[in-house]
Amino acid sequence: MPIFDISGDKLSAVEQKNFALEKDLQSLIEKNLETVFNCRFVASEFSTGAQHAGRIDSLALSEEDNPVIIEYKKVESSELINQSLFYLHWIQDHKGDFEIAVQKRLGSGVKVDWSDVRVICIAPNYKKYDLHAVQVMGANIELWKYRLFSNNSLYLEEVFHAAKSAAVSTSTATTENGYKNPVMVEAGKKAALTRATATYTFDERLEGKSDGIQELTAIIREFIIGLDESIEEVPKKFYVAYKISQNIACMEVKGKNVKLFLKLKPSDIPEGTKNYRDVTSIGHYGTGDVEFTVSSEAEFEPVAYSRPSLPLIPDESCHPFHAKPATDSTAKLPPEQ
Repeated sequence: MPIFDISGDKLSAVEQKNFALEKDLQSLIEKNLETVFNCRFVASEFSTGAQHAGRIDSLALSEEDNPVIIEYKKVESSELINQSLFYLHWIQDHKGDFEIAVQKRLGSGVKVDWSDVRVICIAPNYKKYDLHAVQVMGANIELWKYRLFSNNSLYLEEVFHAAKSAAVSTSTATTENGYKNPVMVEAGKKAALTRATATYTFDERLEGKSDGIQELTAIIREFIIGLDESIEEVPKKFYVAYKISQNIACMEVKGKNVKLFLKLKPSDIPEGTKNYRDVTSIGHYGTGDVEFTVSSEAEFEPVAYSRPSLPLIPDESCHPFHAKPATDSTAKLPPEQ
């Protein structure tokens, strides 16, 4: 994808270049893991031992405390995917080694959640045969493409996520007259992307809930997923996360209401806002310092549509879903030395 510099009313193409060394790409991502993937760095060049004789490029811990493996290549290579799958199986058989590394780096109080392992491959391109292969394998692997430009901009794009499928729940996709609602069908497809291979399911979050809460949950779910085609739904044990490269919202379905945790700054929320609470220093499930508790569609609408203070809808000026740091992003690099 070309990018252009703007000078008055003139456009000039910015030339592409590449990293001098693969290590340069790795080092840049490792130093900016929180910005790009909202992960905490654990280790670099992590040895898999004499028997397996390998080194994992980068190990990290996701915002939900899941293990993260990151592998890099500065050229198109099938070896990248093969290595990543090998390390995925290795870490699943060597959980203790990873947990020790986490405790050394992040502290003994950090607990690893093994319900999911995130594998990220970063390369300038992928062969069509590799894309087909990971799709057939069904492993939970993400393929990210990068472009480096001469003006020190870095573009990152997710081109494949093998955890995705196209299942759809007809219970939420059918209207009262029996016809399929195309909006809900599409939302259901996208909601099932991660659900197919996840440990937990969305339906588990609705068990034992009243019809009213289930309907409210469906409305909120449809709204969030409909904001952008790159948003994934990731069911967890106690909540449902919605993410691009990192969580942008988390939904916790309660007996009498639904709690939403958003990636907004509490300082941006106007004083006196209804149903809002600053949870920066309060423990809770999911991620986000802004909590909204809604018990009806009428209470959700101000959260979804108010501007600019509670900007959940796509808007060029500000909202948490507009900043897509890795799905469709151009990050500025520091000047070359």
